[in-house]
Amino acid sequence: MGSEKIQTLKVVCIEDESEMIDLIRMILATRDMQVIGALGGKEGLETIRRENPALVLLDIMMPEVDGWEVFRAMKADDELRDIPVIVVTAKAQSIDKVLGLHIAKVDDYVTKPFGPQELLQSIDRVLRKRAEPKPL
Repeated sequence: MGSEKIQTLKVVCIEDESEMIDLIRMILATRDMQVIGALGGKEGLETIRRENPALVLLDIMMPEVDGWEVFRAMKADDELRDIPVIVVTAKAQSIDKVLGLHIAKVDDYVTKPFGPQELLQSIDRVLRKRAEPKPL
């Protein structure tokens, strides 16, 4: 009877700032979550396909391929569409961005700047919701 280690939860963090990825990595390390960082949307989609994470943290405002393009590509892909997405967005975003979050049906969103507890609560909420049995 060995002490079986609970499998580390894999989270892909798609951001255009490596400092934000490092901050999120430090916060999630307190919960034994493995954060795989991806700089920008193109690298982010490749990373999601390669890693098949339990969760994606997605920045919206990125050069070239933005967060909405990543989100739409995920929802259009049978293998990626069920991965929960938490959008991490700057508070200064316009109201259409926030409305878009509700229209697009992301799993949750956290506004920058955020506290560690706020991020962890959002992740707990989303993962708990995903674990609930679906009605028949």
